[in-house]
Amino acid sequence: MKKILVIEDEPDVRANIIELLEAEEFHVVGAENGFFGALWAQEYLPDLIICDVRMPELNGYDVLTALRQDAATATIPFIFLTANADRSDMRRGMELGADDYLTKPFSRTELLNAIASRFAKQEVVMQQYNNERERADSLKQKVQELENYASAKASIVPKLNMAMSIVKNLPPGLQRERCLEILRQVCNEEIKTLNNTPALQKLLPAESITFLRQFNLVSKQ
Repeated sequence: MKKILVIEDEPDVRANIIELLEAEEFHVVGAENGFFGALWAQEYLPDLIICDVRMPELNGYDVLTALRQDAATATIPFIFLTANADRSDMRRGMELGADDYLTKPFSRTELLNAIASRFAKQEVVMQQYNNERERADSLKQKVQELENYASAKASIVPKLNMAMSIVKNLPPGLQRERCLEILRQVCNEEIKTLNNTPALQKLLPAESITFLRQFNLVSKQ
């Protein structure tokens, strides 16, 4: 259920908006002035805020400015309510980061359309954010794979080459079997990495790969 905070100092207007939105199955919190509204916004982190412009003490512009400066509330969609349709006032609100304006008196349809429009835009923004985050995660994973590959290339390949050159030069027999067992134990992690990273196998001489496959130390790719 979407949460909406209504900041309105006129009790009747506030009550009417809350009743209308609750009938649409929104979870609604009301605040009687800008001070309480700013506090409730930080406490409840609503999905959308509807705020009157002209209020005593802390007006709507002050509320919006405070919320846009807080990372937790900076991106919450914000709709201004005003009895004054002056363009300079609307421009000021938009420059502060308001998402929409509704001029009093407004109809039920106008209010619900404004809310639906804000939520639709928010969904698009969140989808874009999620897409970018997935791309960033994918890139991070690829960078990690490249780093692992570089590390393996620097350490695993020389170690395996040296171990195999020793074992291959031994004549078949018990001593060679013991050396093969030692190779399995000492190079266990390197062999696992080799099996999990097929590209690394290309860095070893073909005869070395053939030798390792002969004794089932690496799998065929």
